[in-house]
Amino acid sequence: MSTRVEPWEYDREMYKRRNEVERLFRRLKGFRRSFSRFDKLDLMFIAFINFALIVEALR
Repeated sequence: MSTRVEPWEYDREMYKRRNEVERLFRRLKGFRRSFSRFDKLDLMFIAFINFALIVEALR
């Protein structure tokens, strides 16, 4: 039973977008397990993120 007088404000579009971002990070973490030794340099990390996003877009 809720004891709040006013319900939380709920923005359906923002929640949908947040869910998409959270799912993207979950998929990127799966890639990261394989390539974690290559991300010691910022440039390599950014390149890896770009690679993972391209692979996800092609799926």
